[in-house]
Amino acid sequence: MAFYYSKRKLRPKEHDEAGELNIVPYLDILMNLILFMLLSMTGLAAFGILNVNAPSYGGPAAAVGDTPEQPKLLLSVLISKKGYFIAGAGAVLGQETPAGEATAGVEGQPTVPKKSDGTYDTAALTAKMVQIKTAFPAESKVIVGAEADIPYETLVDTMDAVRELGTGETRKPLFYDVTLAAM
Repeated sequence: MAFYYSKRKLRPKEHDEAGELNIVPYLDILMNLILFMLLSMTGLAAFGILNVNAPSYGGPAAAVGDTPEQPKLLLSVLISKKGYFIAGAGAVLGQETPAGEATAGVEGQPTVPKKSDGTYDTAALTAKMVQIKTAFPAESKVIVGAEADIPYETLVDTMDAVRELGTGETRKPLFYDVTLAAM
């Protein structure tokens, strides 16, 4: 009687070949991607200011040597729960009382307070921007910042009030180079 071995019996069984799935290389790639994304996001988080100005078309081009010696205005409008704080050239502009005296020395008082019904007074903000624009006619930049819980619609209304005066064909540009600041 002769014994012979078939190839089928010598070969390992198919269900033993499947075994466990080796996911170590997959996890290595995944960890490298996560670390790369985290390190690249820290560089982007350093930018707290986002420039949102629209490109200007037409209009006169400024000559290089024709800049008058007028002080630069660093104008910022901050939206808070109390109203609008307007600061320029390192000093906070004060709220004017009906008698005409300024209350710039009063700590914590907004330049343009909220209306009595609790809404933001964008008309008074635009009037204040017109006053500032007449004092600095060549300036076009403004930084707009808001507290964390200010609604998005209020931010957009503020940007509209700061950018231009009037509507339609009677629009007059005020501070059209708007930069959003993180607070």
